[in-house]
Parts: sequence; C-alpha cells; structure tokens
Amino acid sequence: MGLTSFIRKVTDRIAGVDSKFNSAIIVAAGSGTRASTAGTTKQMMPLLGIPVVARTVSVFEDCGFINEIIIVAKPDEIRLYDGFIKEYGWKKIAAVVPGRETRQLSVIEGFKKISDKSQFVYIHDGARCLVTKEMIYEVGHAACMKGAEIDSYVRAAYAAKKAHETVRSEENGTHTTLDRDRIWLAQTPQVFMTEMYRAAAYSALKNGITATDDVMLAEAAGFSAVPVDCGGQNIKITNPYDFAVAAAILNYRAERKDGEKA
Repeated sequence: MGLTSFIRKVTDRIAGVDSKFNSAIIVAAGSGTRASTAGTTKQMMPLLGIPVVARTVSVFEDCGFINEIIIVAKPDEIRLYDGFIKEYGWKKIAAVVPGRETRQLSVIEGFKKISDKSQFVYIHDGARCLVTKEMIYEVGHAACMKGAEIDSYVRAAYAAKKAHETVRSEENGTHTTLDRDRIWLAQTPQVFMTEMYRAAAYSALKNGITATDDVMLAEAAGFSAVPVDCGGQNIKITNPYDFAVAAAILNYRAERKDGEKA
C-alpha cells in the first residue's frame, strides 16, 4: 500500500463510521401474518434453530462501531427479549419499546430512546436477518463519507439492490417499461445523521406525510440519500417460502466459509 493510500485509509477511519456514536433501531413490531404459523410472528419464527429477530440483533451486536441498539417490538413480545438478552449475551440493548400502529410511528418510538450522544442512526427491519456486518459498515460509511463528498446536506445512505429484471409501471391502464439500469430496490439498513432524521421524521408528523420507509421521509424533507449495492442476499422474511431461501443462503455462506478454512 502506497503512502497516499495509507493516509487516505487512516483519514477515512478517523472521519468515518468508526469515529461516530452510532445508534441502531431494529424494527420488529409487525404482525408478520403472511410468514407466521400457529400464531407465532415471523420475527419469532426459528431459522435454522434461531429466531429471525435474534439473528438480526446479533449481527448489530457484533458490529464494533454500533454503540447502542433499540428494539421496537410487538407489545406482547417484549417479555421475550429478556430471555434473548441472556441467551445470546447481548450487551448493547439500550431499550426494548412497544411499536405503534404503523412502521413510521414505531420507528419514532425507538428514536425517542436513542442516546443524546448519537450522531448517526441505523434503522433496520428485524425480519431482514441475512444482513452482514460488512453491509452495515458499507452503508454507514457511505452516509459518513460519500454524503460529505456530494453535498454538505447529504448525510444518509441505504442498502439497496440493482434491478436485474424488466420493470414496468402502470398508470391508468397503460404499462411503461422502465430503464432498469436506473432502478434501485431499497432495503435496510438505512443510515442517517441523527439530527437530519429527527428533522425529517418530525416534519412528516407535523405535515401528515406517510412513508413506507425512512428514506422517503428524508426525501420529503428535502434531503437525499445514496444507495449502496448490498446484492440479493439481504432479503426480508415476508412469505413462508422465504425461510427456505434464507436457510439456503445461510448454508451457502457456511459452505464457502468452511471451504476457505480447508
């Protein structure tokens, strides 16, 4: 590594995600009826023996740059997290709070519990349990670094996947083929400068704006976010067959890891 590259790497580390106080909000308050069985929500369903949400939280727990984790849970599932904290040895759980009637309001409930020291907030779906530490880091790094390079007001980034299939839109019965090279399929985590998210979330509340994800709130407030390609493995458990897909991905990762050790 040349001197210039070394200096740039050190500078990125000092200015980037590792030097910030980072809060994570894991949203796991949904009913998950499409993927649930026998009254168990999808986030509590086992995936290769471990509940989906426990897998998700454990990845964030293992991220050295994440300082605290707030879990937004179904009210009747909050008691289960005491057992998870003991079983999985989580040390970063700052609060487990009940969710509200919409995802947007649930995130705000979690946001209320973040530390006053928080500089960036990482918002992630509890049912997106195949996220990796590398994905989380790359999205956080993009929010810290790429945003600063593009625009002084941009302090947000989100995990996404490039569209690889033909995408069409419909309006008034007319179908139009879109340029898939310009289409990003949004995922989580979505990472924001804490004060930027505060402004966007409460502006939306004040103005009656509803959104299906947090980047939409930021955009409605006049901010922008950069996508980070996290590929196709970062799926969200939504339907029963997603468990089979997720298990296959986990087994594939394990086989590759074992192969590297051999």
